[in-house]
Amino acid sequence: MMLERIEAAGDVVFTRVFRDQAMSAAAASDSRWSEGVPLSPIDGVPIAVKDLFDVEGFTTRAGSVALTDAPIAHSDAIVVQRLRQAGVVILGLTNMTEFAYSGLGINPHYGTPLSPWDRATARVAGGSSSGSAVAVSDGMAIAAVGSDTGGSVRIPSAFCGLTGFKPTAHRVSLQGALPLSTSLDSIGPLARSVNCCYWLDAVMAGNPKRLLAPLDSAILKGRMFAQPNQLVLEGMDDAVARSYEAACLTLVNAGARIEAIDLPELNELAAINAAGGLIAVESWALHHEWLAKAGEQYDPRVASRIRRGQQISAADHQSLLLKRRDWIGRVSQKISGFDALIMPTVPVVPPELAPLIASDETYAKTNLLVLRNPSVINFLDGCSISLPCHKPSEAPVGLMLSTFADQDERLLSLAQACEAALAEQQ
Repeated sequence: MMLERIEAAGDVVFTRVFRDQAMSAAAASDSRWSEGVPLSPIDGVPIAVKDLFDVEGFTTRAGSVALTDAPIAHSDAIVVQRLRQAGVVILGLTNMTEFAYSGLGINPHYGTPLSPWDRATARVAGGSSSGSAVAVSDGMAIAAVGSDTGGSVRIPSAFCGLTGFKPTAHRVSLQGALPLSTSLDSIGPLARSVNCCYWLDAVMAGNPKRLLAPLDSAILKGRMFAQPNQLVLEGMDDAVARSYEAACLTLVNAGARIEAIDLPELNELAAINAAGGLIAVESWALHHEWLAKAGEQYDPRVASRIRRGQQISAADHQSLLLKRRDWIGRVSQKISGFDALIMPTVPVVPPELAPLIASDETYAKTNLLVLRNPSVINFLDGCSISLPCHKPSEAPVGLMLSTFADQDERLLSLAQACEAALAEQQ
């Protein structure tokens, strides 16, 4: 059924389909389950993988045509290896923003996957893991794997009504994944539940046997959430404000406390990253030779942002890293007494595609807006999860919970309790 849906959708969501491999893997999984020897609790689960990860025998194109003739991968990325070892059925590779450099999910080469909400209007699915999100929202896969450098798992999850988990950056091996920013990149799952995200994360992190203790909304009693007064609530549209405020009230009614805190450090980020930040300088290091050879094949909006890194010196790069370390220390001190930060994942519902295509100014402004909240947590080097918090008939809205590095399983447990409370609200 899922392969038929993939084929019916054409080439916009999946850029490569492994039909024969998937059928063979599914049959092998069925056999293992019938014999009582599954490889893992997610043996046989059909998933999609972002076209950023090496798959043996294929070229990793990363949403670009500039790499069409690049050498094929001689081995799977570590995450793909671990998924196969767990018996997961990999259906194919999904579309994405070229080289993962945008939060909107627009791709001029392979087409732009659309949010399942209000398709008649044609709204973006969010990026950069756009195809991964739509694959799950449209029933083409049970779950999907994406990457997250400034929100690229959480934004499309919010725009497509899904749960998206961004782990601590070093938790999941990046070997075999085409980098965007070596300082900020992380690999995470998109799915319909916290539990599904947990299992994919556990497998990808190389720890598939540890169970997530089931928690219900009762565990929220006395939990403390910090809601920053600065930046993260600015520019909310009415639909996001309504769903976010209702979700916060639900958590408070379940016994949680939400405390507004001053975090003026958030206002420093624009100045710290004014020249393009770590993403620009670290992507330039990878792309400068490719741009010299095939720059005309890049999406101009992607190429122009990568080229900003050309102006950032090695000394400036080191200064950025030091400023980040100082910033993390100051922010961590202020939020250390809380269980998690809480904020809207994105302050707006999925934007219409047409105005973003038509205007570079609208594109740039909207891209910065949707990346704003999620990217705070990448810069913090933390872990973060986006939960759908809208009513079924309403526009998709994400509620984001985030905390320090290496608190991944604690955050997932807390998110599971919040998920239960939000479900009781529906």
